[in-house]
Amino acid sequence: MARERRRFGYRRLHALLRREGMAVNRKRVQRIYVEEKLLVRRRGGRKRVLGTRAPTAVPNVPNARRSLDFVHDQMTDGRRFRVLGVDDDCTRECLALVPDTSLSGVRVVRELDAIVARRGRPTAIVSDNGTKFTSNAILAWADDRGVAWECIQPGKPVQNAFAESFNRRLRDELLNETLFRSIRHARSVAPRDVV
Repeated sequence: MARERRRFGYRRLHALLRREGMAVNRKRVQRIYVEEKLLVRRRGGRKRVLGTRAPTAVPNVPNARRSLDFVHDQMTDGRRFRVLGVDDDCTRECLALVPDTSLSGVRVVRELDAIVARRGRPTAIVSDNGTKFTSNAILAWADDRGVAWECIQPGKPVQNAFAESFNRRLRDELLNETLFRSIRHARSVAPRDVV
């Protein structure tokens, strides 16, 4: 039975044996399963970038650390879009709002390069573990520029409190108050340079 169904563990094999009418103890099936070395390798979960475990200090110099996060919204026709917000953690100003239907890691890198050209290079950037922020394009950009990329722990948005606070105000003051007809309309309402 184990040869026919190679991905079955001892519990599932025990259930099949019981269905066929064999009165066998689960512990006995487990012991035989281990003795015959039929162990099934567990498949690994999704690999995540480990976040910083120490609490991050509040920067006291402008342009030292920036926070990135996405906010989701919907247009009047039901299509969804995202808004990338880039904030300065010291001055609490928004350096860029980028609404679009698709924001890949390469696009995020382009926006970061535009901000670096205007405001200079930060020493660190804080974000969550989203796929856009852990892509190869982002990791290569951070290595090339010498920027420390700090990822928060999964499920702990408090570690990126500056971005979450800005996202709340953005949702209250702009996204909940405006019915967006198109992505062009969203771009005109959310200008690129916001202070």
